[in-house]
Amino acid sequence: MMRAWVLPILLVLCGSVVGAGLILRGDPGTAAVLLPAFVLLAAVNSPLLFPRSLGAPEAQRRSAVDGRPVVLWRPGCKYCIRLRLRLGRRAREVYWVDIWRDPAGAALVRAANGGDETVPTVLVAGRPHVNPDPAWVREQLTPTA
Repeated sequence: MMRAWVLPILLVLCGSVVGAGLILRGDPGTAAVLLPAFVLLAAVNSPLLFPRSLGAPEAQRRSAVDGRPVVLWRPGCKYCIRLRLRLGRRAREVYWVDIWRDPAGAALVRAANGGDETVPTVLVAGRPHVNPDPAWVREQLTPTA
């Protein structure tokens, strides 16, 4: 749990140190620009950006019922963030599994990637797809007519 917050906390601390240094040097304007930038980076890299994670068994069970994709991800992964942002509001239609919180999810990712924890790994109909294009994932959300 704590591991997911290390990068965001470090970003806020670094931004605070840089901002304090700039203020002490007499440049509060630059500090006022940089500190919010660090806070924004921390927010983007935090688990808050992602919908609530499920355990891998529960996500797979739900996916088998309704056919929605399962995204295996980890905080701080720039490709996971890109997928989340590009899905927009539709990200809530996907089941998210944080592999740092769920050992079963981490095991699924390793099994799909030859022992590596390469994320995002998207499960569609039980088949893994490693770092797929966000547009392709959006297509998987579109119901077939």
